[in-house]
Amino acid sequence: MFEHEYFDVYDIDNIPLGEESYLIDECFINEYEKAMVESFTTEEYTSVGYVSWIIPEESTGNTIELIWFPSPFHRFHQVNVSLPKDQIIKCVGCSAYSERPHFFVKSSWLQHLFLRQYSIFCLIDAIGVKKALNEGKLIRTNLIELRDAIDKIAEKYDKVSFISFADSLLLKSNWTVGSFRDEVSYSYEPEQFLDVVKDIRKSYKDILGLDIYAIVTQGSNEYYQDALLHVSETKNHISLNSLGIPFAQLMEINDFVSTAIKTEVHKPSELYIEEQFLHSLHFKAVFRKPYTEKYPYRNKMTGSKRYYFCIGWEQLLENLKPNSDNNK
Repeated sequence: MFEHEYFDVYDIDNIPLGEESYLIDECFINEYEKAMVESFTTEEYTSVGYVSWIIPEESTGNTIELIWFPSPFHRFHQVNVSLPKDQIIKCVGCSAYSERPHFFVKSSWLQHLFLRQYSIFCLIDAIGVKKALNEGKLIRTNLIELRDAIDKIAEKYDKVSFISFADSLLLKSNWTVGSFRDEVSYSYEPEQFLDVVKDIRKSYKDILGLDIYAIVTQGSNEYYQDALLHVSETKNHISLNSLGIPFAQLMEINDFVSTAIKTEVHKPSELYIEEQFLHSLHFKAVFRKPYTEKYPYRNKMTGSKRYYFCIGWEQLLENLKPNSDNNK
């Protein structure tokens, strides 16, 4: 298979990294080879199968770490994905015909990639709590009022889970990629998730007189078939059902932000947004400033260097496209 001299067949441990490539179902492998061979003589190529855009970033012992673009025509949306090497049937390209590397993968793995659930996470912290406590401004009646307000917000956004602890909130919502062959659809709507944070921000300000900051991430979650929350039958164990890169990023960014503020690398901000989440938002074409206010952090799960962006609420909201445009 793929014995023609024009084919570039890559060894599994020597695949091209950092290069735009494609994921494609193994069921198209014979048809693709036939179409390419015919194009070598006729100079005409008939498109075969359905591809997903990827960029392989790193080859580890058993996996290829990818950046996957699940819906490239809807928004600039990236997701980190681990592709087990035993799920790869063949990696082949054709540089002579400017044909990008194609990763032919097992059908079951690719179907799972499109149909599983992914998550958005957000950590919200109140600002100035210690001072407010010392001044006796955080009384029980106000705290109960805030809790009731968050209950109402949770009722309004029933696809988001809310976990309160101390002066913090942890939010989570799930989304899917889907495919035209299944009933599951692309449900990633980060702008609507920001509406949740905006409502919470208003409640903290109106009731406690405190501002908040928020950290937001998105991506693959290993609890991909589970509900937003798990509550034990005895009601004394709550699990956020969160394990994966985006939840780890949430904690890592929080640590990096704390250090950066103490060492005066940057000033406190209202929002700290992980780069993949920020790039996935629908911005007006003239919006540029936040892209210069980025700071590096180290993703411990992948070992790679990533960035978070500091941005103010007003700046963000002024530059997002209207909701009607976001839904297109």
